[in-house]
Order: sequence, then C-alpha cells, then structure tokens
Amino acid sequence: MIEVLRAGLCDLVVDAGRPGWGALGVPAAGAADPAALMAANRLAGNSSEAAGLEISLSGPILRFPFGAVVALTGAHFAATRSSGVAVAWNETLVMAAGETLSLDRARDGCRCWLAVQGGLAVPRVMGSRSTFLPTGFGGHLGRTLKAGDALPCDFPVGKVGRLQASPPFSDRASPLRVIAGPQAGLFDDTGLAAFFAGAYRVDASSDRRGLRLAGPAVTHARVELASQGVLPGAIQIPPDGQPIILGWDGPVTGGYPVIAGIISADLPKLAQLCPGDGVRFVTIEIAAARAFVSAPWKVEVSE
Repeated sequence: MIEVLRAGLCDLVVDAGRPGWGALGVPAAGAADPAALMAANRLAGNSSEAAGLEISLSGPILRFPFGAVVALTGAHFAATRSSGVAVAWNETLVMAAGETLSLDRARDGCRCWLAVQGGLAVPRVMGSRSTFLPTGFGGHLGRTLKAGDALPCDFPVGKVGRLQASPPFSDRASPLRVIAGPQAGLFDDTGLAAFFAGAYRVDASSDRRGLRLAGPAVTHARVELASQGVLPGAIQIPPDGQPIILGWDGPVTGGYPVIAGIISADLPKLAQLCPGDGVRFVTIEIAAARAFVSAPWKVEVSE
C-alpha cells in the first residue's frame, strides 16, 4: 500500500494505456513515456503492463506503511527518504515499513515514473488502469492524487532487475523530427518557413491533451476540413496559427489541418517538455524516420 501524505502537481496512476477504443472516442492515453514506465516496472520486479505513478513537475510525499520495493525513472526530481538521504534513479530501492519518499521539484525535465513491486491495484476500466482525466475515469477515482489517498498494491510476482545502462531520458533541447502531415499542401512557403524556421515556446496552458506552442504564426489556406483521425504527436494549426502538438489524452479526431507529425522515436521528448521550454522542428523523410525507432531500455533481471 502507498499512502499519499502530500500530493504533487499532477500525480496519476498510469499503465501502458488502453488501445483499441478510438472508435468510441477514447484515446490510448497511458504513460507519456511507456518505455520509461516499463523500465521502472522491471526494476521493481513487475511485468511490463503493471500500473505505476506518473509524476509531473512537482512531486508528492508518499508513505509505505508495510515497506515496498520501488524504482524511479524519467526526469530527476529532488527526492529523499525519511532519513534525508537522497534516492537514486534507475535503480531498485527498498523502502522500510513506515518509511516515506519525498519528491520535490523536477530538476531536468517534466515527468518521472514510479513503480512499486506488485503494481498499483486500482480497478481496470476498458482493460487499463490508466487515469483519463478529461472524462474522469480509470486510475484512482479518475483524478489526480490528493493528500489522504491510499493506493493498494498487488502481490509481487517477479524478480527485481537492474538497468544494463542508464540512458538519457530526454534530449529535449534538440529539434523535434517530423514527417509531412496530411494537410501539408495547404501551407504556402510563408507558412512552412514560419513553422520550420520559427522558435516556439511551450505555453503554460499545455497539459496531457496537447502542448500549445507560442511563436511565429503559421498561415495556411482557409478550407473546410472533414474530421480526421489523429494521434499523439500530430501537429495541428488552429486559426490563430499557433501550433498544437496533440498529447496522450488528446482527441482521436480533429478538424484543424495537420502540418506534420512527430516521429515515434521523438515522442518521449514531449513527455519532458516544460512550460517555457523552447521547441524547434526539422523535417525528415518517412524512410529515415523508420530507422530511428526508439528501443526500450534494457533491464537485466536479477537471479
């Protein structure tokens, strides 16, 4: 069990998501960086599908009344145990009964993931334990965690592991690589130049539904578009010309023109972009994008 003594800014129960429900308007959602959550789960001795916590920008204080085996991956937060000793990332941590784990602010990104041995035993909704905030279901009561919440855990089922290497979780300073979107032809040279030469900033109104950018306006032909299917990483251009990068809880259909799509290997960068961070785009061909498929972090299971 985990007791929440203090809630962070946005603490969510997440797992790998609920794909397959797009026809009902429900996105896959799940962890913003599934590979990072998977690595945390393996370090804690869980299956890859176990539910953990996604913690954003400022973290909670958690108490483990019966002790626990936990692991943290992703952005590094200022974090200490009850004793005041700083905790390590990308390692298996053994928490004593009654011990607390305190996470303050993120130091080098936006999000981290915490796995606890056994996984969080919240009810499944549509096959997943992930929180879906826009409609308030899944996770813990369909919402972010609050002080006083108690999260049950399943019984341990596997052996803990260790990372063969500690890869960088993010290179968010580099340009996001994109391929042309289905409406790229609606944008003239002026609009394309603004998009690819412009320096954008992540707006404070961004959330898991989408990252709103502020910068040079991207102009395009004003035409009526039928709604189309969209995915996380699709970059829409609304009438004001300010790009929106669709996120993990974003809509499954949209009517704004899509100028480009972020390649799958760069989607983990989105998880670590903070309000105020700079964003630039660079185009690559589809064939080149296929060569950049991101590999999951390798975890060696202990004997």
